[in-house]
Amino acid sequence: MPDLLLTRNPARIESNRFISAQAPMTRLLLRGADDAIALASKALRFSLPRQPCTSSVDGDRTALWLGPHEQLLLAPETLATEMDALLRHALAGTPHSLVDVGHRQTALWVSGTDVESLLNAGCPLNLHPDSFRVGACSRTVFGKAEIVLWRRHRELFHVEVWRSFAAYVTQLLSEAGRDLEHR
Repeated sequence: MPDLLLTRNPARIESNRFISAQAPMTRLLLRGADDAIALASKALRFSLPRQPCTSSVDGDRTALWLGPHEQLLLAPETLATEMDALLRHALAGTPHSLVDVGHRQTALWVSGTDVESLLNAGCPLNLHPDSFRVGACSRTVFGKAEIVLWRRHRELFHVEVWRSFAAYVTQLLSEAGRDLEHR
């Protein structure tokens, strides 16, 4: 699916040094009890996170802990069919829910030396590196939009947002970026 964030608003993203659009990717939402998470980990050959607000990364595949029995699995678009088939086979007979949410979400990179201030313009979380460490993730809000926030590096965040709210989040981030530049 073409990313509407890129096709509708490329100038807003390109003109802001804090924000960049990410390439399209596979997004699978897995819900299940501990046995389903263990089977999924085995099938994918990497451990899905078990601790709140953490992530697991294996090469270009990622799992974000969103709740006690909920994981957001991210990977390159080219792995969509393979991951879906692996998980459906491994989880057959085990109560779970596996939903492809790639059509509803898109992602942004938000970066810079003042990235916490930029994100805190619309996000209520304490993003200080001592509180929200590299690898931490959380479902939260930015302005009035629900997002999933994942700290990749000290000055780099991955922001998952529903496509219908992407322009709104991008605009708020752009305005916050302009404010930071004029301090």
